[in-house]
Amino acid sequence: MAISSLKEELNRQRRNNALLCVASILVNVVGSFVSSKLGCPLYLDSIGTIFASALGGFLPGIVTGFLTNVLKGFWDLSSIYYIPINIMLALVMAFFARRGKWARFPQILLLLICLAFVGGGIGSVLTWYLYNSSFTAGAFGESLLARGVSPFIAQIASDFSLDLADKAISLLVLLIALRLLPASVKDAFSADRISAVRQDTIRRYSLRTKVLLLFAGLMLIVAIAVTGITISLFHDSVIEENAGLAYSAARIAAGTFDPDRVQEYIELGDEAEGYAEIDAALARIAQSSDDINYVYVYQIREDGCHVVFDPDTDEGPGSDPGEIMGFDEAFMDVLPTLLEGGEIDPIISNETFGWLLSVYVPVFDSQGVCQCYVGVDISMPRLRATEHVFQTQMISLFLGFTLFVTALGIQLAENSLIRPINSISSATTAFAKRSVDAQDEGLAAITSLNIRTGDEIENLYHAIFSTAKEVVQSINDIQHKNEQITRLQSGLIMVLADMVESRDKCTGNHVRNTASYVSLILNRMREKGMYPDVLTEEYITDVVSSAPLHDVGKIKVPDALLNKPGKLTEEEFSLMKQHTIAGGEIIDSAISLVADDSSLYLNEAKKLTLYHHERWDGKGYPYGIKGEEIPLSARVMAVADVFDALVSRRSYKEGFPVDKALSIIMEESGTHFDPEVVEAFMECQDQARAIAEAANIKSAKEY
Repeated sequence: MAISSLKEELNRQRRNNALLCVASILVNVVGSFVSSKLGCPLYLDSIGTIFASALGGFLPGIVTGFLTNVLKGFWDLSSIYYIPINIMLALVMAFFARRGKWARFPQILLLLICLAFVGGGIGSVLTWYLYNSSFTAGAFGESLLARGVSPFIAQIASDFSLDLADKAISLLVLLIALRLLPASVKDAFSADRISAVRQDTIRRYSLRTKVLLLFAGLMLIVAIAVTGITISLFHDSVIEENAGLAYSAARIAAGTFDPDRVQEYIELGDEAEGYAEIDAALARIAQSSDDINYVYVYQIREDGCHVVFDPDTDEGPGSDPGEIMGFDEAFMDVLPTLLEGGEIDPIISNETFGWLLSVYVPVFDSQGVCQCYVGVDISMPRLRATEHVFQTQMISLFLGFTLFVTALGIQLAENSLIRPINSISSATTAFAKRSVDAQDEGLAAITSLNIRTGDEIENLYHAIFSTAKEVVQSINDIQHKNEQITRLQSGLIMVLADMVESRDKCTGNHVRNTASYVSLILNRMREKGMYPDVLTEEYITDVVSSAPLHDVGKIKVPDALLNKPGKLTEEEFSLMKQHTIAGGEIIDSAISLVADDSSLYLNEAKKLTLYHHERWDGKGYPYGIKGEEIPLSARVMAVADVFDALVSRRSYKEGFPVDKALSIIMEESGTHFDPEVVEAFMECQDQARAIAEAANIKSAKEY
């Protein structure tokens, strides 16, 4: 996707994701409804979640799973508690889809097992605790129970096997749908439509990871805190509610007997009038609520609790009247109050009669003296079971909402923070890596981002854009000035070369012609793959630009010697040969005045002036070096210089025909000239012929 359409693509993706979620939620609800009506043991309520995750990524899958269970919660409240399961299914499917190639056999089998583990494994554990460790498995679970498997393991095994079938159907529907959907439709919903911006710098933790960890961490802390507080409040509420139940039962029980007869009940027991009826009434009060374990009447004395009434229960017979019970450790702190007939707060103990919440209500006789206490014990394990169910519900709810809100927060950060920053980073990095000639295109790419977040990110974007714009303008100005300087430099070189050449009755065509021949040879050698590490575009440009200076040393040769029509004496020729060294000294002086990279082309000029009269066989001058000891540029110039000297017309001679000059060049290949250079020159002889003929026509007009 082009960066220029980032904002438009984001909006399109949001619309497509919303449509995908609506359709997927509808599939989930319809699947659940059909399964329920047919009495099918499968749920079929996660097909849409898996489809949305596979096609659109983790966010559409999470939204689909979350809203599906919220919607189902209107007619089945327990669905709310399974929100985390549907969200985890979305994450698993999105993970496999993101890795690609999940539809092949080994991967899809692993995917099926992972989905069934979430739905049938984790979901089964959640069900177990939601329903207070109740066994709800079907025939397969019953068969496992019959073989001695524990109810918990049987429940999980049964649910996992059913969920394998459920998820297999879901994946089958997904594969069929993906095969039937046109590529354009799948591409419109694809999570990869907006490709991730490439990261050129390796970081230990990306911004996306940091935001995810920060947001998920904060949400987890909030969820733990709220869940803990809620569970604590529920615990206090349960204790308070059941203590109230116990107080009510105790007060009712206190009204079933005569406090003035307590001593009689203790001494006579069943023989006391009405004792059996009172004992039965207390038993009925105990049976009035599943939460009440015991209802009894004790007279508290220094030596212990004297039993007044203690009805039999399903757990066993009660104590006999007059029997003395020892004090449990939990009651020792309140014993003085009990002996004085005062009221005490509910006490939780786990001693003689098990884990109990005990309430003691004092009973006063007609004289206002406390004769006994009615005790009511509430089963704490039963209360804890209720609390465990509530805890499971709360944890499941908060986990589901935490995952959902975290996903939305991450997506918001992705669209409003991470993607804009990565887009800016990618565009500016590409801008920095572009060649000077392509900087305008890089600026256009930055401009087309059109970041509109309305915050500091947008401010950053505008600042970067302004800087890039100024950089492009500066580069354009510098490039324009460099072009002017280059033209001026080339012009000055050519004028200098013309001045030198004009001293030996030459019009100056020689410096232009030799530069043209040098360009032909070097480019041809490059095309043939010769000297790939040397023959770069920059090198060729430097050599061609320096070529006109190859005879600059002639400026130190006397005019009489330069223009002598006859053959030079040995002494005169020795003096003439000094023009190469003189040229090198002149170029050295120029190099010393330039302290930057712009002097690089002068280095080639120096090689040309010093070595262009050296020969391949070592018989040249001024140093008599041979072969590849001679710089490549000088070996090329040797061919170009001699060829132009042969074909050019001078005031003291006529030029050779081009064919004759070419044959001379060929004859001296391997002696005077580098064979490879000659080979390249001969392969472009047609262009060389055109240059020579055009130069001779111009020369004829001047003479």
